[in-house]
Amino acid sequence: MPYMETTKDTSLVKFMFVDVDPNRCIGCGICELACSFEKTGNKAFNPLKSRIRVLRIPPAFNLAISCRLCEDPPCVRACPRGALRQSENGPIVVNKDKCNGCGWCIKACDFGSITIDPDEKIAIVCDLCERRKGIGVFPGRKIANQACIEWCPEEAIELVSRERLAQKARELTLIKLLSSSRKPE
Repeated sequence: MPYMETTKDTSLVKFMFVDVDPNRCIGCGICELACSFEKTGNKAFNPLKSRIRVLRIPPAFNLAISCRLCEDPPCVRACPRGALRQSENGPIVVNKDKCNGCGWCIKACDFGSITIDPDEKIAIVCDLCERRKGIGVFPGRKIANQACIEWCPEEAIELVSRERLAQKARELTLIKLLSSSRKPE
């Protein structure tokens, strides 16, 4: 199961999700284009069809946002038609036949990672490029099953678990504390 991380206790499995390092993201939008190209079956570069969104706050803050694979996803609970469910691997699955594009899932998402497809008028959300699982990559390209990770020129996007994300936050906090405690000589 490629989108899960197993701990020493093999009964504990953790969902992996797309995470972006804001210190490395330059806001270029290539992740949006790669995602939309993947999701349209290699027919269009349209950021409105992307499952990852670049948030730009001028002058210098950029961050791409994607589904965080919540353990008890509020988007699934909010859907009045039962069109969303969480797969056993973690990604949210949208039943196109049940979804009417009402937008309740969008309002329920704490991360703003669900949108409505402009053509189909149904909810779209990152599925970690489920269709690409197990395919080969072009020679010379980094290996990634997720289009956004594969094509990010700054390597700012990675697949992480919640535990790894928390560990990274603790490490950054420690670095900031240590650097601020040093007195200039």
